Amino acid sequence: MNVYDFDKTINRTDCSTDFFFFCLKKRPIIILNTFGMLPAYISWKRGKKSLTVFKERVFAYLQYFKSIDEYVEEFWDKNIHKSMGWYQKVQKKDDLVISASPEFLIGPACKRLGIENYIASRVDKKTGKFIGLNCSGDEKVVRFRAIYKDESVDKFYSDSYSDTPMALIAKESFLVTDGTLSPWKVKDN
Repeated sequence: MNVYDFDKTINRTDCSTDFFFFCLKKRPIIILNTFGMLPAYISWKRGKKSLTVFKERVFAYLQYFKSIDEYVEEFWDKNIHKSMGWYQKVQKKDDLVISASPEFLIGPACKRLGIENYIASRVDKKTGKFIGLNCSGDEKVVRFRAIYKDESVDKFYSDSYSDTPMALIAKESFLVTDGTLSPWKVKDN
């Protein structure tokens, strides 16, 4: 099984950020949500709040939408072209995407790309509240093992060294930089 991060790995950009700006154009009132983002970001960077708490503050804008699903579909209609060509060349039926972006956003993209398996952050589409932890770092391994147990990862691909925990359980890992693959180098802390 090959495992892939999504944002800046299969997709050229961060889809959560792109989706926020897409929604901002549709419903400018969500600009009000941004006033709470900076203090939440500072608290997270200072170690006073978790990444999950910060991201809940970011996704609080979802409360301004009756049903976000139609916006998600329209978003991917306009943005699925941002998937990187290198992935289609190596794609396999049993590929797994594991992402910190929300399931409600990742699922439709994976479906369009022919990817059946994905794990992502569970976020309430009405409130922006997380159901469990943000699916990043060590949590990616926890979530992978919860579903796939001791199944081995042949190759892992990501744009970020924050995914080192997943890279360490793979037989081979690759860093993706603007669609270019290079061998993963374990960094000493």
